[in-house]
Amino acid sequence: MNSKKFIERKTKILATLGPSSNTIKKIVELSKAGSNAFRLNCSHLNEIELQEYIKKIRRAENILNKPIGILVDLQGPKIRIGNVSKDQNILKKGDIFILDNLKEIGNNKRVYLSNKKIFNSVKKGHLILIDDGNIHLRITSVKNNIIRTKVLQGGVIKSNKGLNLPNSNLKTSALSTSDKKYVKISADLGVDWIALSFVQKPSDIKELKRICNNKISIMAKIEKPTALKYINEICEIADGIMIARGDLGVELPIETVPGWQKTIIRTSRIKGKPVVVSTQMLDSMTSSLTPTRAEVSDVANAVFEGADAIMLSAESASGNYPVEAVKMMHKIAFSTENERNYNTILANQIEETPNTTPDAIATAAKTLANELTSPIIVCYTESGSTGIKVSRVRPSQIILTITPIIKTARKLSIAWGVLCLLQKDEKNLEEMINSTKDTVKKSGLAYSGDKVVITAGLPLKVEGTTNLIRVTTVK
Repeated sequence: MNSKKFIERKTKILATLGPSSNTIKKIVELSKAGSNAFRLNCSHLNEIELQEYIKKIRRAENILNKPIGILVDLQGPKIRIGNVSKDQNILKKGDIFILDNLKEIGNNKRVYLSNKKIFNSVKKGHLILIDDGNIHLRITSVKNNIIRTKVLQGGVIKSNKGLNLPNSNLKTSALSTSDKKYVKISADLGVDWIALSFVQKPSDIKELKRICNNKISIMAKIEKPTALKYINEICEIADGIMIARGDLGVELPIETVPGWQKTIIRTSRIKGKPVVVSTQMLDSMTSSLTPTRAEVSDVANAVFEGADAIMLSAESASGNYPVEAVKMMHKIAFSTENERNYNTILANQIEETPNTTPDAIATAAKTLANELTSPIIVCYTESGSTGIKVSRVRPSQIILTITPIIKTARKLSIAWGVLCLLQKDEKNLEEMINSTKDTVKKSGLAYSGDKVVITAGLPLKVEGTTNLIRVTTVK
């Protein structure tokens, strides 16, 4: 792969690890193929496995000598059915099917539900969807912890599949007891991002931030219709957003999901929060070396919309071709970004700019870099906020973000257009500027005579104070 092309891909790739990619060697291969960060899905990992994966990624990071971000994706209050017999598991349209609280093996007549709150939350006429909407049930009665339903759309019912209640308001915390254990492990091992599943309101994010003591960046997964009512407030309080189109597409009319995807990306960008698009982006590559044309268009569309990162799920976690899927996603994103109208499209998408000094500095840095034909914009940052502010305005230049803190570099691994390098800590502005000029020259991204725009915050070591812009010449 052409190394310069790899650096110039602005949209980041987030790859999920799993049985197909659970070795240090495979993690290194995926990273070299184009993955910028890795997702660990707690729905399919126990506590020991989570710790092992985190340690493997850090060992791969040392081998590659570059910062790698880790996102731990909490399961959240996902409702699942119990075990089902493999011999009697076919539901047919018109069948009567019961959901109850009897801890017995289910069949094509009934199944166990462990969440007792459901029995008091659902009503006659409500829909129940099982296995990402592959099976549709209509409730005909609810009595004595027995939900009686009629099958509207049949299929094969399998053990432990997810259950969605699009018409019901199930009052529950976004954090389960199990989630809190995974959060503690993540905090102890220095994970960079935690994704909170089934966010419904801003207070869900506040609860997780309290548990993390604000030491881990929080990504809100938008997969419940309720969250859409509070999307502005959720974007305001979360550190990043993930558009989880799987459950969102089950609980919403599926034809409305593309429109919501555009709205959420634009809202996230206005708020200056990294946004990830996920679910079935190259799903056919779990078993095929070639994606469908529709999947290629889906990935390209997310890139055109200005997503910070695009995500692989089963493709890299359990598929037959994890490395090839990452390479394909890289090729699609790189090709899209090199379309003639790409930068114009991104520039026209942002209609609002926050009225703050850091945002004004970021916009000015982009304008100056264009006027001076600078090859890069340099951001000196300790918290990462300066890099994210410049990333938000989507400049055509590479955003070379320099930091003395490796945790910051890892966090920025999912931020659009950001290439992060580590540099020793400096005591004052002039030492920082001089060290930054040396780092720029060594990077090979700018040459003698190039004018470079540098942004930073003063005083140094204070988060959210981006207030400096300077033009310097590489010597």
